[in-house]
Amino acid sequence: MTATRTALGAAVCCLTLGAMAARADVAPEHDAATGTSVATGTTAADTPVIAADGLEHLVPELAANPYALEPGVRPYLNRLSISPGFGLLGSQRLFVLRAAYNPNAWLGYEASIGHNPSHSVQGILHRFSAIVRRPLAGRFQPYASAGYGMTIVLPGRSLNADPVTKNALTLGGGLECFIRRDLALRAELLGMTVIGRQQYRQGTVAYEYREATIALAFYRTLAP
Repeated sequence: MTATRTALGAAVCCLTLGAMAARADVAPEHDAATGTSVATGTTAADTPVIAADGLEHLVPELAANPYALEPGVRPYLNRLSISPGFGLLGSQRLFVLRAAYNPNAWLGYEASIGHNPSHSVQGILHRFSAIVRRPLAGRFQPYASAGYGMTIVLPGRSLNADPVTKNALTLGGGLECFIRRDLALRAELLGMTVIGRQQYRQGTVAYEYREATIALAFYRTLAP
């Protein structure tokens, strides 16, 4: 009888230890006060969010609703944006790539390069601009822009001429529509004044152009 009781006790102990080990493998214990895993030392914030499709989201708060915006005024402080786009310079096609940084909420600095392809003459535009805005709540964010740069005109092979570099001033504005916190659709309209010399004429000549573009702005926040 004693041997039977001893065997039953040993079996119960083995089953108990096995259940505890299986539970430890499935879900490590957590500290309720700090949210820290006792087994791994990680917190809930460190745990990646895995969506139903099995993908890990880089921005966890967008996992449930990818197009949601947090309430309040749009943040621009210490944010970097990259904006590829296309449009028109006058009546010709224009492809642009812009990079902007906002050292504070209302002011940003932007460098851009553009290519204006054509059959006979091509233009390369590069400039530095200042962007001024008053951040608002909601998706739509207007801004004003002023810049200075250089325009390089490259004659085609059919023209016996050398490349020409001219100064260019721009002034205008645009509107951003935020699709989500890190992505916005951007439309911009600028007036461009190209200043240079004209063959067989004295002094400088100013040429007026209109630049209209639409782009995607990809935002990232940099550490202060």
